[in-house]
Amino acid sequence: MSIINNITSRHPDLKRKLYMAGMDVEPRVYVKEKFKNSLLMGFLLLVGSFFLIDKNGGNLFLVPIIGVVTYALMFRLQMRQVDAKISKRAGIIDKDVLFAGRFLLVKLNSGRPLINAIEDATKSYGISNEYFKEIIKDIDLGTSLEDALEKATTNCPSKKLKKILFQITNALKIGTDVTNFLESILDEIAEEQLIEIQRYGKKLSSVTMFFMLIAVVLPSLGMTMIVVIISLINITLSGVDFMLIILGLMFIQFIFLTTFKSIRPNVNI
Repeated sequence: MSIINNITSRHPDLKRKLYMAGMDVEPRVYVKEKFKNSLLMGFLLLVGSFFLIDKNGGNLFLVPIIGVVTYALMFRLQMRQVDAKISKRAGIIDKDVLFAGRFLLVKLNSGRPLINAIEDATKSYGISNEYFKEIIKDIDLGTSLEDALEKATTNCPSKKLKKILFQITNALKIGTDVTNFLESILDEIAEEQLIEIQRYGKKLSSVTMFFMLIAVVLPSLGMTMIVVIISLINITLSGVDFMLIILGLMFIQFIFLTTFKSIRPNVNI
């Protein structure tokens, strides 16, 4: 299909992104799937808007515009899913990257050669072991250790793990002791995580204050004032009205819970 091939050619980095996201699918297949999903959403909204506009006597010229705009927006969002998965995967790796780096350091300090230490790391805890498995797999296929490390560095979604692999590769190229480079980058990552925790503490205080004000104090006082005002002006609220108020309060709670979760640093202590 020429359209699919044309779209795929406009995203030359899609193959690398799919690999980074851990999605075992060809770029053309991925684009074809998102293209079909977007067309379906655009068609459904086009049909729905046709009946709605026709029933209200509106301008039917808007119908194809709505369909095209919906398709364009949906396709753009669908294509961004791979970026979202990369970001999510990077967060998971960052959470345990310090443990993975220290595991390597312990193995190297105990006298294990680098390639054996990496092989041991494939059995360690966390998602980082997947990248060490890829390194060992490339080496088994005949790739040199330096090239395998460079490939893993390029395709790693985590900036912190990428730093570790980059420093190891540099140490190999220079011919110096890997443990010194690795120890220094781990100290740097530990310092960065400490700073993230301190920033989180400051943000948490501000968000908690707003939460207490907007999600606890204002609803409590607001409901009391609503009950008093309603009793004075003799207005009757139905069960639906109270249900809408409860849903509004639940929505506010959901927003704050999402905010608390989003600002939490990806650090596993």
